[in-house]
Amino acid sequence: MNRVPPAQARRRTRRREASGPLHPLPRGKTPRGQRTRIKLLRAAEKVFGKVGFYDARISEITRVAGVAAGTFYLYFDSKEELLRSLIRQINHELRRVLSEGTNHLTNRADAEARGFEIFFYEFLPRHRKLYRIIKQAEFADPPIFEWYYERLAKGYARRLRAAMDRGEFRDWDEELAACALLGIADFVAMRYVTWGKGLPREKLRELMAFIRTGLQSERAMPGLPAAVPGTAKAARSPSAASLKPALPVPLPAARPR
Repeated sequence: MNRVPPAQARRRTRRREASGPLHPLPRGKTPRGQRTRIKLLRAAEKVFGKVGFYDARISEITRVAGVAAGTFYLYFDSKEELLRSLIRQINHELRRVLSEGTNHLTNRADAEARGFEIFFYEFLPRHRKLYRIIKQAEFADPPIFEWYYERLAKGYARRLRAAMDRGEFRDWDEELAACALLGIADFVAMRYVTWGKGLPREKLRELMAFIRTGLQSERAMPGLPAAVPGTAKAARSPSAASLKPALPVPLPAARPR
């Protein structure tokens, strides 16, 4: 067998390194790769939701996804990276379905009602382990946990402020209003979806009547007590701390970016 001189071997190695990675289109950049990546994300959602992040094995995720074990590392460097990608995917999907379902509505109160309906009857049934997965990220990867909530909450507050400026809602502090609405949606989802069999339609109608009473302006609903003049604007500050809600919740009419 002919041996390759050391200098020639080094030149061949440099040419291979200069030509790019072993897999020229990694991370699912081809249509087929994108499909495989989505399979892995869906499998991770099932496995993380069932056994938890720390007990989940990559071999089990690839088995559920129906791909070879080594395929995992073409798309993700680690289980932690997979968790981060899954949370970003869930965040994007939630904002997308809410945007698509509400962006034709010009009245914010109608958008709120439709957004809650989408969350309870369309999104949550497809992501029943959502709460467990997001909570695990608080300990496994705090930065992505905070990112998830801030990404949702900031957009929600902006849309509430726009409705207030149009006179549709009373002039509350929009961050406070967003936190209140997020908390309502969160616990109702846990009580009736995570712990129960689903939110009955009549209870959603009652919930939205409760929310409208608190949000709508005196002009829209005569007889309501007026907000204290100037309180909301005085409470707002450009340097206010970012929102970090405790649990995942729906954000009606948020637009994905």
